[in-house]
Amino acid sequence: MTIRAAGTEDVPTVLALWKVSRTTHATTPDTRESLERLLAHDPLALLVAEDGSGVVGTLIAAWDGWRGDMYRLAVRPEARRRGIALALVRAGEARLRECGAARVTALVGRGDEPAETLWRAAGYALDPAMERFVRNL
Repeated sequence: MTIRAAGTEDVPTVLALWKVSRTTHATTPDTRESLERLLAHDPLALLVAEDGSGVVGTLIAAWDGWRGDMYRLAVRPEARRRGIALALVRAGEARLRECGAARVTALVGRGDEPAETLWRAAGYALDPAMERFVRNL
């Protein structure tokens, strides 16, 4: 398996992966335009994991100049439980460390047990002092 930064040529594949691996906790619409905008803004933010069958996982490791955020961790259902998610998390951490991040936030849907279990196993802790307020524009 290899992990690399995605390019615009990967957008259709990433969208297809997200469609089959999306949980009910993911509420932001997935569009070609939003991914292309992400890649134009930060070309190294979208990581993909590939094996012999193609793209099997994704993670957005975004840097805003102040903090690192990781989200959209997804692995094809048939490729799960092979260490792909954890490898993507570690690659995201390395990328954000190189950017200068001292702290990383993982955005995880509340009550998404498989995701919460993975992030805890990766060494992340729930921050009980922080709530997130959101609004779709």
